[in-house]
Amino acid sequence: MRSSDIKRKTKETEICLRLLIDGCGEAKIETGISFLSHLLNLLTYNSLFDVEIAAKGDICHHITEDIGIALGSGLNEALGDKKGIRRYGQSLLPMDESLAMVAIDISGRPNLIMTGSPKALPFSGKSQFLSPLNLSGTVDGFDVSLIPEFLKAFVDNAKLTLHITLFYGKDTHHLIEAIFKGIGRALRSACELDERTLNIPSTKGIL
Repeated sequence: MRSSDIKRKTKETEICLRLLIDGCGEAKIETGISFLSHLLNLLTYNSLFDVEIAAKGDICHHITEDIGIALGSGLNEALGDKKGIRRYGQSLLPMDESLAMVAIDISGRPNLIMTGSPKALPFSGKSQFLSPLNLSGTVDGFDVSLIPEFLKAFVDNAKLTLHITLFYGKDTHHLIEAIFKGIGRALRSACELDERTLNIPSTKGIL
C-alpha cells in the first residue's frame, strides 16, 4: 500500500492528511477555504489518489501553505524508495478558454517554474511567453497570489520538479482550475508503476 498519514500541528495551523496513491480519486477535503478545497478536490480526482484533509488555522495564508507542506510530505512518504515508478508525467489541459501545460519529474530535486501571461491573448512574442507568471486577484474571496505559495510548499516537501505554463485564458477561475487538473493528471502518470521499470528510474540508482 503506497500510503501515508501526516499530522502537522503548529501554533498557527493543525493539518491531518491521509493519502493513498493507488486509489480511485476519492476526496474528503475540509480546509475551511471553499476555493482551496475545490482545487484540492480537482487535483485528487484527476490524480486518482485518495486524499483526506482536515485543516484549521488562524489565517488563510498559513493554512494554504501548511496544506502544501503536508500534501508534499505525504506524497514523498507514500512513494517510498520510488522503485518502479514512471517518474515523469505531463499534461496539456484545456479548461474552456484556458490552456495549461504541466510537467513533473519526481527527481528528488525540488524546483518550481511558472511561466506565461494569461492576460495576453494570444502571446505576442517569445519574451512574453517566458515571463514569470504572476497571479493576482481573488476568486470567491481567495487571494490567488497564494497559489504559488501552496505549490512551492508542495514541491519542496514532495521533492519534485514542477513546470507550469499558462498559454492563454481570460477567466482566472478557469486558469487556476486548469493548473490543478493538470497537476493531478501529471502526478497520476509520474506515480504510476511501470512493469518494465523494476528498479529506481535513474541512471544514478537513487532519486
